[in-house]
Amino acid sequence: MSLIPFTSQLIADVGISFGDEGKGRLIPEVADELRGTAHPVSVVLKVNGGANSGHTAGGIKLNLLPAGVVVRDAAHLCIGSGVVADPRKIWWETRPLEQKGHAILSRLLIDERALLSDVTHRLLDLAWEDYRVNVLAEEPRGSTGRGITPAYLDEVGQQQITFADFLGGPNYFARKLAQRADRACRTIQHVCRVSEAAWHGFFEKLSAAELRANAEAIELGVFTPAEFDFGRFKGTAPFTLDLAALTDAYWTAGTALARNIGEVRELILREMAAGRTVIGEFGQAYWLDKRHGFSPNVTASHTYTPEFFESAGIPVQRIHTFGVAKAYDTKVGTHTFITRMDDAHPLADRLKRIEFGTSTGRQRMVGWFDAVEKGDALRYGGFQDVMINKSDALTHAGEWRGELLICTAYEDVSGRRLAHVPRNEAVRRNLRPVYSRHAGWSEDISAVRRFADLPANARRYTAAMMRAILDVAYDGGLRPVDDRLPNLRYLGVGPEPSQIIKDVPRTAELLRLA
Repeated sequence: MSLIPFTSQLIADVGISFGDEGKGRLIPEVADELRGTAHPVSVVLKVNGGANSGHTAGGIKLNLLPAGVVVRDAAHLCIGSGVVADPRKIWWETRPLEQKGHAILSRLLIDERALLSDVTHRLLDLAWEDYRVNVLAEEPRGSTGRGITPAYLDEVGQQQITFADFLGGPNYFARKLAQRADRACRTIQHVCRVSEAAWHGFFEKLSAAELRANAEAIELGVFTPAEFDFGRFKGTAPFTLDLAALTDAYWTAGTALARNIGEVRELILREMAAGRTVIGEFGQAYWLDKRHGFSPNVTASHTYTPEFFESAGIPVQRIHTFGVAKAYDTKVGTHTFITRMDDAHPLADRLKRIEFGTSTGRQRMVGWFDAVEKGDALRYGGFQDVMINKSDALTHAGEWRGELLICTAYEDVSGRRLAHVPRNEAVRRNLRPVYSRHAGWSEDISAVRRFADLPANARRYTAAMMRAILDVAYDGGLRPVDDRLPNLRYLGVGPEPSQIIKDVPRTAELLRLA
């Protein structure tokens, strides 16, 4: 079958679960599909978040840079105004990739309104986690420690520093950074009530995390270990910072990017006028949106399609939304996880061996495919296409020979059935999953490239996933006619870029298999 055309030159790459869906691999696929057409991909825009959102594309792990890095003919890699970015982190990602032959700086444009994140935000991130555990006696939230939420707090508190500040004089920047550092240190000491031992431990923790994250760059000789020593920013007394060292590090890193700072909005309008396509790459996912998710297990940004226009700075218009999911579910932190598998389940044991966070390395919890969560994300967020990854991970192997489950509804304690996700977390945490059951398969599908060549049970399970999420998305008579149903455009059957099936039947035909 031929893939149906995209409905816009703007494409949103969004997650419909709780993150970690494999959104990064979508970007080279779309670029490949549009290569040689009238609307090739020329811009990949990082829309939201910061270095907390890990993506893997073309075998490359990225945090802050857009996954368009691997699309060599994409002329522009943009960081939108909705992103919080540490210029030092930009260099830590850029220089090793440039040494490997990837053109970054010649394509990179950072919006001048993008927010500066720095060491003070990372210290605050750790301090608030310490406060939750040691003062409030709560479970750890599971923050990445990359300072994202504190950076966004500076924005809503009208105390932001933007990349435009690197285009002015050093004194204004130094004054704003000094004020930020003073606020951070006072908050850490007096509000979070962090101990002196914990204060010193924060710098050790940050250094260890970045040494681990940048081990390859050190091995390549791009950086020395001293580059990642956060201890140099400590002041002579506890709860103080060395302002001279802090200011010099960030002024140097930021001004070195001066030629890469400008107006993303103008670039995007120009590229669209020339008929080219812009992909918006989102971090996290719908259920981690700061407004639509469940606090405190949310991120600090907006994680779905509408934020594209705010971050890009362009008018609201038609956009083609790709909802990305996995063939099962994962979560990290303290989320309510309705479909979580028992850790002793043989499939859970197998999946947990491959499920670790790209940014943090944290072990993910694993569970059955929750079509209610995904269907609601599509119902209220909108979508034109779907991509489902990691279906190969469900293949029978070892002790795993059982059925596959799909959550199609919830039941509350009284037995009342719910077709949608309650917005009240107190209700949600007491729900039980209602499952449909599906036969599994034993054949290796990692080398399959045509949908018709999949085992019959793999085809049926794929169809059942789509039917279940569409039943939720279109509950109550909202279903469009068959030829306007969104499609499962790509089905991932392995981690490699080539391991994708692109000829999935149109949705109306696919659903007949279910």
